Amino acid sequence: MPASILEEVDHLLGAVSTRRTSTRLSCPSCGSAHVAQVLGDNGGISYVCTACGHSWS
Repeated sequence: MPASILEEVDHLLGAVSTRRTSTRLSCPSCGSAHVAQVLGDNGGISYVCTACGHSWS
């Protein structure tokens, strides 16, 4: 069992990334690849870095 949810996410993303050839997002603030896609207030797509909390759209 993973020690943290981030380890579990890394494990799942690793399995997904081996099946497709898309690029991963990285946080423009800290450079982390721990980025979540979220629904914005206006119905658009936004992103949030789970490492530093920076959000952008």
